[in-house]
Amino acid sequence: MLPALPAPDPDTAVRAAGRLGYPVALKPTAPQLRHRTDLGGVRLDLGGETELRRAYAELTAHLGPAEELGLVVQRMAPRGVDTVVRAAIDPGAGAVLSFGLAGAPSELLGDTAHRLVPATDRDAAELIRSIRTAPLLFGWRGSKPVDTAALEELLLRVSRLVDDHPEVVAVDLEPVVVAQRGLSVLGASARLAPPPVRTDLGPRHLPAY
Repeated sequence: MLPALPAPDPDTAVRAAGRLGYPVALKPTAPQLRHRTDLGGVRLDLGGETELRRAYAELTAHLGPAEELGLVVQRMAPRGVDTVVRAAIDPGAGAVLSFGLAGAPSELLGDTAHRLVPATDRDAAELIRSIRTAPLLFGWRGSKPVDTAALEELLLRVSRLVDDHPEVVAVDLEPVVVAQRGLSVLGASARLAPPPVRTDLGPRHLPAY
C-alpha cells in the first residue's frame, strides 16, 4: 500500500506531505465517505503547500469538520485503471475471490467476476478477462494497456492469504490502481473471525446467479 499519514489539521497535513513528498492526495477515511468520489471529497495531484492548504479548507467547508472526516495525506499513485479486489466466505461455496472495476461498473452494474479459493494462475487470468469492462485494462480505444501481470499476482496473493489463514474471513482492497507498470493499493481492510465450520467434504462450486 502507498503510505498515508493522518491530517487532523492543516499544519499536520503540510508536515505529512513534506515527509511523503509532493505531489500528494488529500482524502477522507470516514466510512460514510470512503469511495464516494461523487461527493468531491478526494483532491489529487496537490503539488505544494499552498494547494494543500486550499484543498484542506475547501474539503472541511464542504464536508464538515476535519475530525469527522478522518482526513489523510497520501502519496500520489501513478495514474491507471481503478479496480476492486475482494475475498469473502460464501456459506455454500467457501472462500471466493472477486474482481471488478471500481465505481459504477461494479457498484451500479454488478460487473464483477468470481472464482473459488485457492485460485490458480489460470483462474486469475480468466478472472480479470471475464468482466464486461475488461477492455479498459487492455488498451480500449487507443489507451495504454495496464500491468495485468501485476494484477494477476495480487489476486493470487489475496487467494493465498485467505486460503492459508481461515480466520481472515473478508478482504477488501479498493481502489487498486493498476498503472502501465505496477499497481498501488490505496485502501485496504480485512475482517478476522472464527472460520465457519464446513460439514461437507465434497467438491465446492459457485452457486448459479
